[in-house]
Amino acid sequence: MHIHGYAWLGEKKAFDKESLRRPPGTPPTAGSPSDVIERYRSAVAEFPMTDVPPLQTAHWLMKPASMVRGTWQEPKEAGEWLGLELAEAASRFSSEQERDGTRLMLVAKAAVERLTWGGDVSLGHYLGGTLFHSIALVTCSPNRTGTDLPCPIR
Repeated sequence: MHIHGYAWLGEKKAFDKESLRRPPGTPPTAGSPSDVIERYRSAVAEFPMTDVPPLQTAHWLMKPASMVRGTWQEPKEAGEWLGLELAEAASRFSSEQERDGTRLMLVAKAAVERLTWGGDVSLGHYLGGTLFHSIALVTCSPNRTGTDLPCPIR
């Protein structure tokens, strides 16, 4: 097992658009309503290429390798990256409570524990105004919730 890191910063409006965050799913039949067919076509075209975080954390593995921000063999290394990412963005967090350094350290420590047993980590923070920051750590080869998902880095 290894761990991939992902980060996204963008407009909350894009994050809220679920159609960008859902993989295509089962293809519609010829008799499916036109809106279902259009949604499927849109998902096929947009989901793999958008860097907006997927609804399910494991679905990051369906994205291109270019979206991976880092890969680590050990949970502790991934947790250190997460801690650095949080510290870098913390001054912009909307909530004063979320900026607290002790809290951020505990979040990173909890992430390491979760990664140790093969769980994924997904965090999101408002950065004032309409910006949203998302960070994810995804276990790979295999992923517990997406055992059939291949590693994006070959």
